[in-house]
Amino acid sequence: MKRALAVAVLAVVWAFAVIGCRQKVESTGKRRIAVIPKGTTHIFWKSIHAGAVKAEQESKDLGVQVIWKGPLKEDDRESQIRVMEGFITGRVSGIVLAPLDDEALRGSVRDAVSSGIPVAIIDSDLKSQDYVSFVATDNYLGGRKGGKRLAEVLGGKGRVVMLRYQVGSASTVNREQGFLDVLKEEYPQIEVVSANQYGGATTESAYKAGENLLAPLRTPDGRLTIDGIFCPNESTTFGMLRALQDSGLAGKVKYVGFDSSENLVEALRKGHINGLVLQDPINMGYLGVKTMVEHLQGKKVEKRIDTGSEVATPENMNEPRMKSLLEPDFKKWLNE
Repeated sequence: MKRALAVAVLAVVWAFAVIGCRQKVESTGKRRIAVIPKGTTHIFWKSIHAGAVKAEQESKDLGVQVIWKGPLKEDDRESQIRVMEGFITGRVSGIVLAPLDDEALRGSVRDAVSSGIPVAIIDSDLKSQDYVSFVATDNYLGGRKGGKRLAEVLGGKGRVVMLRYQVGSASTVNREQGFLDVLKEEYPQIEVVSANQYGGATTESAYKAGENLLAPLRTPDGRLTIDGIFCPNESTTFGMLRALQDSGLAGKVKYVGFDSSENLVEALRKGHINGLVLQDPINMGYLGVKTMVEHLQGKKVEKRIDTGSEVATPENMNEPRMKSLLEPDFKKWLNE
């Protein structure tokens, strides 16, 4: 009985401590929002950072400070968990997280929420409902768009392969499934020859995986026995592009990828890539922070916010909307 009473007292004390912390934030007007990406090297994440900075600057009068920190590589789950733990201990006002793994980060998110720190999820989903909002591309729909574009340039028939990203990344898993589903449902004359190889978290690992995937699909005279390729993110798209370029096959097979970078835009212009499914990462980072600010103000926020996607092609890449997505002006906000 005494032990139960002590536990109850501790629970009450903890509750008042959390309330007191929240009241302190509200009374001082200071809102420190941590933004934790999957990685920090790809153009996609720099664009997310730019959007977060944009939101911070627009919310200066509300005392908003964005703190940007994440792992260097997109397969370092332990590093991302440590970053989460550091921000929880540091008592930030809120966390905007792009989880590297849809299961591995659940415990950290639960710890944040139980400590009175709300979490918004961006880019990639989490197998949890502990977050206040999920701000991201509809990745399954994006994958279907990629499949439709590849089918279009193939004339609805042919043999294709897909190089996956990595296990546990919900965003790319959904893209991959969308790609496979649309081909199965709408293009019965397209055969998926391989869809079980993974590129990994870096361009180098994707390059090697691309070479290994293509090697057994080549004839003795060097031609490919497939007609099309799909890759679900920036690093796999560029890694596969390099593998095609180094083997003299770029432009000789129909190729659709995901996301953008300077090298991918150039390849699209040359016809080495036939389509890029584009997200709006600046808008994603912006809405992630703005949504957290609104939540901290006590406003009602949507549980799911779709930031949209488009397909850039060699034909439409110079249109203003496509150009802004292909070449996001992240340097403006990051002072690079």
